[in-house]
Amino acid sequence: MAQVTIYIDDDTEARTRAAARTAGVSVSRWIADMLRCRIGAAWPADVVALEGSWQPQDDGPGCDPADARDLAREPL
Repeated sequence: MAQVTIYIDDDTEARTRAAARTAGVSVSRWIADMLRCRIGAAWPADVVALEGSWQPQDDGPGCDPADARDLAREPL
């Protein structure tokens, strides 16, 4: 497992320690979890490259949401 040294101001350190304590984990674990969340939130580059490439498809009659109607409800 890699080790990384970071430099943060005193207020950020205190808030980080408090957040880790509240979460019941070590500061190292809390920071690693936050990084995983931040890094994992991005779409992979190959997926981003597909943006705009999908062409609308004609799904046939009755598939237009503007034409959708509710079904009749059953009496209670």
